[in-house]
Amino acid sequence: MSSARRAFLKQAGISAAALAAIPSLARAESSDASPQAWSMSLHGEFEALEQQQQEAWDTTWTQRVSAKHKAMFDVPEIADGIGVFRGAIWGAQYIDALKVTPADLSTVIVIRHSGIPLAMNQDFWTTYNVGKQFKIKGEDGKVIKYNPVLAAPGAPAPTGMMATAVLDAQISKGAIVLACNLAFRSIVATVQKQDKLTPPEAREKAKSMLVPGVILQPSGIFANVLAQECGCAFVNAV
Repeated sequence: MSSARRAFLKQAGISAAALAAIPSLARAESSDASPQAWSMSLHGEFEALEQQQQEAWDTTWTQRVSAKHKAMFDVPEIADGIGVFRGAIWGAQYIDALKVTPADLSTVIVIRHSGIPLAMNQDFWTTYNVGKQFKIKGEDGKVIKYNPVLAAPGAPAPTGMMATAVLDAQISKGAIVLACNLAFRSIVATVQKQDKLTPPEAREKAKSMLVPGVILQPSGIFANVLAQECGCAFVNAV
């Protein structure tokens, strides 16, 4: 685990035992791990916009952004998963400092750009070697196999605050998690290339590997703006 991530999570009150249940990461410096590998060019964005004109998008999540305190966490990078964890930490801090209840909070997390693999389940990470693509290594120097914002398979279940900070736990407790469809095209392309599928087949398979509860949106910027129109404070989470 990177020292920055360990320090951040410990400062947030997450115990060492809880940390052990989450994959340890340390991003290695490499030109091959640049964000451009997962991002869309401007031309590609316009092309995607034309292709998705007939697709129906679920924006009913806006009806759930109704609490007194509302925040949207923009997560454009993997960054050891810190952007996602901040979605849980701010709520805990509000409850502690302002003596509010969970019902007083609306949390929106927007996963986009190079952060899009965080929206994918552990099967996707292992099957398509996400850690290898990004040169993300653990403390043992080996490339990691797992999504850092989900509990690692075979590890003890997260405890304490981390038990509610992992992505699926946040979703189960009412957090709204949105994913950028433009960035998701890179996920589809990865599936299509490795599994030799047609584009529609690859998209359906990729969608089946999203973390349950993640909602695709036309783009991350679309989601960011819409969340702010619902009254969310914008948080640059990474």
